[in-house]
Amino acid sequence: MPISRDHDPDRAAVWAARRKTLGRNIRQVRQERGLTQEALSLEAGVSRNMLITLEWGQRSILADRLGDIAEVLGVTAADLLADPTAPKQPEAN
Repeated sequence: MPISRDHDPDRAAVWAARRKTLGRNIRQVRQERGLTQEALSLEAGVSRNMLITLEWGQRSILADRLGDIAEVLGVTAADLLADPTAPKQPEAN
């Protein structure tokens, strides 16, 4: 059974931070590519309102839709999820 963010504030904080990172990365790459929110939303097949709330870190997104956005931006979904401020994880052998 999924854990409600109401029941686990620590987990909710992690989820909120991930949404903020994703939104910041989408906005940064979109602007670097010279795309408007409208152009990206049209090419990726998502509504502009969805894109706006993603960029603000107010909503999460299904992996399929994230893949569509990443494809239009010319990056991977992992690139959009990456937090450049997080400490590096050691590589597994």
